[in-house]
Amino acid sequence: MRVSFADGFPLLLATTASLDALNSLIAQGEHAGEGPLPMNRFRPNVVVAGTSAWAEDDWSRISVGEVPFRVAKPCGRCVVTTTDQGTGERGHEPLFSLGRHRRLDGKLVFGQNLVPLSRGTIRVGDPVRILA
Repeated sequence: MRVSFADGFPLLLATTASLDALNSLIAQGEHAGEGPLPMNRFRPNVVVAGTSAWAEDDWSRISVGEVPFRVAKPCGRCVVTTTDQGTGERGHEPLFSLGRHRRLDGKLVFGQNLVPLSRGTIRVGDPVRILA
């Protein structure tokens, strides 16, 4: 696996259940017309299905296929996530809803930063195991 530290961490994990929960919060808010947001708005490298919303907040180590990872910290989100990649237009979401429901140490968070603990290759469809 060859990765770079362009955003501070080599990989970003997000779960489909957390995106569903966030989209539900957006739908109930004052900027409901901006949702639902697609997963690619958050630019994750690893997307996990089959969890409960925000389950990734409690993970400290996982494996994807045969590669173990340390779950480093929640990913603080920036204004780039408010840009519709198809139109280039900027809105208020997801930062507005994250600010009301997902604030940690002054940052608006969605997803978890990962650091690989060994070399290896991960592929679409690899099993994800929670190790700790």
